[in-house]
Amino acid sequence: MRAIIQRVSSAQVSVDGELVSSINQGLLVLLAVHESDQQEDIDYIVKKILTMRIFQDKDNKMNLSIEDIEGDILVVSQFTLFGDIRKGRRPSFSESAKADKAKSYYEAVIKKLSQTNLDVQSGIFAANMQVELINDGPVTIQIDSKKLY
Repeated sequence: MRAIIQRVSSAQVSVDGELVSSINQGLLVLLAVHESDQQEDIDYIVKKILTMRIFQDKDNKMNLSIEDIEGDILVVSQFTLFGDIRKGRRPSFSESAKADKAKSYYEAVIKKLSQTNLDVQSGIFAANMQVELINDGPVTIQIDSKKLY
């Protein structure tokens, strides 16, 4: 499983010109499911999202987690994170999970994040979404459950 995490002042998702969801200060999570992902990949990604310390404390050090600041989370599916461009010019998405598995895992991540006291919003799986955000910092972090960093 792979996620691109952006610390945001605000973010929103629209589909066909209609606002689907929006958040204030928190995290925009772009999420992709790999064909070999298992439950432990979901657990790893969720734990990292909730506990990584990328928000500033009173001394302006990145020392606080999303839970510490009681921020919002917006999760958007993005299978293209597994695009492989090493051969040719068109990305291969063969490592991305098939739609049924990807949707199930995407929803499982949202469900686990929602078990916190945080406001968790989401995009619409497989929709053509327009994502707007104000990246705070900017701070952008990549998490990959197979690389374990």
